Amino acid sequence: MHSTRTLRSFALAAAVAAIVAATPAFAQRASLADRVASLEQQAANNQGNVDLLNQVTQIKSELQAMRSQLEELQRQNEQLESTSRAQYLDLDGRLNRLESGAPAPTLDPNSVPAAAAPAKSANAPTAGTAPEAAPAVYGDPGAMARTADERGAYAVAFDALKAGRYAESAQLFQDFLQAYPNGAYAPNAYYWLGESYYVTQNYALAQQQFQALIDRYPTHDKAPGALLKVGLSQYGQKQLGDAERTLAEVSTRYPGTDAARTADDRLRAIQLSQVQ
Repeated sequence: MHSTRTLRSFALAAAVAAIVAATPAFAQRASLADRVASLEQQAANNQGNVDLLNQVTQIKSELQAMRSQLEELQRQNEQLESTSRAQYLDLDGRLNRLESGAPAPTLDPNSVPAAAAPAKSANAPTAGTAPEAAPAVYGDPGAMARTADERGAYAVAFDALKAGRYAESAQLFQDFLQAYPNGAYAPNAYYWLGESYYVTQNYALAQQQFQALIDRYPTHDKAPGALLKVGLSQYGQKQLGDAERTLAEVSTRYPGTDAARTADDRLRAIQLSQVQ
């Protein structure tokens, strides 16, 4: 009986020893798996960071491309606005010459064709165009003989307008009207002061100057164009009803003029746009 208990004790001790001996290897295997998992996680994190960095770089490149496109569009828009203003004032100058009875400029056959000429860079009459015709004078035929200094001041303001310096030309025309409120060039100054505001879309100020010309000089050769510009200034301020009435009035007050025909065209265009 004693020997049997001894054998059992020996067997139990051997089993315990075997388990104790096996424990470090199992623990080692578990630790190795944890380390592998940790390394795999770090690798995944590193790859994620690389992907994120690539995405940020791509976004930066796309943003730079969009900025370049925006700058190009802005440049093209400025060119279009400049060309449109030049064409507008060129047409306006032609109308003024027709209304004043001045002969239209003839084309030199030896000159460069118009299609090959460089585009105008400002929305005012350029320095190369013929000088503006002297304004019509009503009431005092001798008034023009006393306008030496007046003509010089007027020319300075008009040159600023031709060069596209609209804020400067507006100030110069205002100074001119303060110095020569009843001068022979006062009606023209009112008109071009209105233009200085109109081409920069200051429609309310433009309307005031055109209306002042009409109120003070209703029979002047620029009065029909001034009334047309009153209507267009009202249209620019979204005063559609007033604009329609004013444009219709141009034909009534100044029938047969180029300003009246232009007013009719603009009136029809406004009415058609409202129908659509």
